[in-house]
Amino acid sequence: MRTTHNGKSQPVIKMMRWISLAAASCSLMQAAPALAAISAWKPDQSVEIVVGTAPGSGPDRSARFIQQFWQQSKLVDAQIAVVNKPGPSSTVSGIYIHKFEGNAHYILLSGKAILTSDIAGRLPFRYTDLTPITHYLDEYIGIGVKADSPIKSGRDLIERLKKDPAAHSVAVATSIGNSNHQAVAAAMKVSGVDIRKMRNVVFPSGGAAITAMLGGHVDMVPVSISSFTGELQAGRIRVIAVSSPKRLGGVFADVPTWREQGADSVTSVWRGAFSPKGLSSTQIAYWENVFQRMMSSPEWQKEIESTFGVSEFMGSAKTRKFMEQDHAQERAFLQDLGLIKK
Repeated sequence: MRTTHNGKSQPVIKMMRWISLAAASCSLMQAAPALAAISAWKPDQSVEIVVGTAPGSGPDRSARFIQQFWQQSKLVDAQIAVVNKPGPSSTVSGIYIHKFEGNAHYILLSGKAILTSDIAGRLPFRYTDLTPITHYLDEYIGIGVKADSPIKSGRDLIERLKKDPAAHSVAVATSIGNSNHQAVAAAMKVSGVDIRKMRNVVFPSGGAAITAMLGGHVDMVPVSISSFTGELQAGRIRVIAVSSPKRLGGVFADVPTWREQGADSVTSVWRGAFSPKGLSSTQIAYWENVFQRMMSSPEWQKEIESTFGVSEFMGSAKTRKFMEQDHAQERAFLQDLGLIKK
């Protein structure tokens, strides 16, 4: 029997090599599904992040942060564009996305608005026809008035609207029945105000609504709280209430909640990412991975802190179940508003 310089026989060496190769092969076979899931699909054309509001809104800010982060971190290896499709409660943007069935290069940033549009019959398709990718954010709504407004507080507003529900106009972005509208209407409802008689004016974005209020054209604006930061710091507005369960921090630390002012009401607006229907499991997995990695980054956490939001990742399946539950709650409230038949 031949031996080598280390004293091992050739047959033994061959057997050891065979065992090593078999082990390596086994490891590769085990890793193959994971590698395949990651590499099975990735964007091969430009990606559109579609927003249902005009530039200057909260969703538009999120979209542009996401675009910049994906590009700078190389998390998405493709050209990325933010496309604004303003329209009531994501109707225009939803219809635009819906037509690209099976195409994962289109990401719609929306949320509760898709549900309210579905319930109100504004969409030519059901909300379930979209593919949920993730739930990524919850925000609370602030109710702002001009710095010299006669409305002194949330409690003052309640008392005024009890006497006359149409006494003061509400600038709602971007449609009646959405979270911004509900942030005022829900507080008024529990306070005994006839919310069907309130005077609402619709605007294409929160920025447009705030501009109209500063110009004296409307009396108050309910909008994502972060949209008020600059105007509040400049002394041009006052925030009379926030729809959160407890007070927020930073520049809004002195703003009382509705609950503190006698109205047991909490309203949040959630945001998620959606694609057209017909996506494959690997396409969904790709975008879930992208959002989850972004949301675990220090940059994202800093952005969320600056907008006073709450970040929570949900995968596609969990988001779909969450939407089903919220759909039932939204339907009940829209019935109270008289926007749909029972």
